[in-house]
Amino acid sequence: MMTLKSSKNPMLRWTLLISGLLSPALAFAQIALHYNERPPYLVLKDGQLTGLTGSPAVAAFKAAGIGFTLHFTPTARQLAMIKDNVGMDCGIGWFKNEEREVFARFTKPIYQDRPQIALAAARNSKVKDGATVESVLGNKGLTLLVKQGYSYGKTLDALITRLQPVQHAVAVENVQMLKIILAERADYMLIAPEEVDGLIAASDVSSAEIRKASFSNAPNGENRYILCSKNVPDETISKLNSVIK
Repeated sequence: MMTLKSSKNPMLRWTLLISGLLSPALAFAQIALHYNERPPYLVLKDGQLTGLTGSPAVAAFKAAGIGFTLHFTPTARQLAMIKDNVGMDCGIGWFKNEEREVFARFTKPIYQDRPQIALAAARNSKVKDGATVESVLGNKGLTLLVKQGYSYGKTLDALITRLQPVQHAVAVENVQMLKIILAERADYMLIAPEEVDGLIAASDVSSAEIRKASFSNAPNGENRYILCSKNVPDETISKLNSVIK
């Protein structure tokens, strides 16, 4: 397991312990900062976490003087750990929604996506470029591939709930999801355009095999945040917010 540590703030931790806000076991614990490699958002390069969300997240912890250890953790496991609230856990680059706000704390946004697109097999002519979001999600002849427990942002989540597209839910990462799309076990998946090129490269497929379909009325891209368990004190979130640009 890779470990990356920055400076501690013992006075803060001692103050929180005395005030009863942290248990003795947590008072001196560093934040466990979880990532799952996902270019271009989270990329491990020469032992350092970089990327569109990785770089600003690490920079914020360092600038705020908050000690942390870096852990490679699958996304579903990250969310479960944060929800269980056993340790002091944070994940990088998560969307904010009402369900997560119940059990987690969020920093200020560290990145905003471009508007999402649909990804389909090139030979799948049913997925049209330039269609409206509603016409695609409302088409019962199309199957949407979704990741279990994943949010596509408030606007798209709300449309999925309202329009009830036929769905195939999986608990795998995007590389495996793309393979499902290419095998036509589902018609399309939703994705931010930033990560398409990296996904194609990681999947060892040709871009000619992929159809990228933009929506004519796609909502603005969602903000991405650092998501933390409730054991992480408000003061820690405030310190991070004070240095996030």
